[in-house]
Amino acid sequence: MKRLAKLFPAALCALALTPSAYGQGCALCYTTAAAAGAAARHSLNLGIFVLLVPTLVLFISILAFAVRRAATIH
Repeated sequence: MKRLAKLFPAALCALALTPSAYGQGCALCYTTAAAAGAAARHSLNLGIFVLLVPTLVLFISILAFAVRRAATIH
C-alpha cells in the first residue's frame, strides 16, 4: 500500500503533463458538434454512452475486487 501511495502522485503528474490530454477541449470538435442536427447530436451522445458504460463497469469491477481482496488480507 505504501508503494502505491508513492506511485500515485507520479502517475497523476504523468497524466497531467501529457500533451494529448489537452486535445479534449478542441474548439473545432465542439463547433462541429454544436452545428450538427438533432440526429447527429443524438448519435454523438449515444456513442459517448456506449464508450462510457463498459469503461465504468470495468473500473468498478476492478475497484470492488481490490477492496474485497484488501479486506480479506487484513
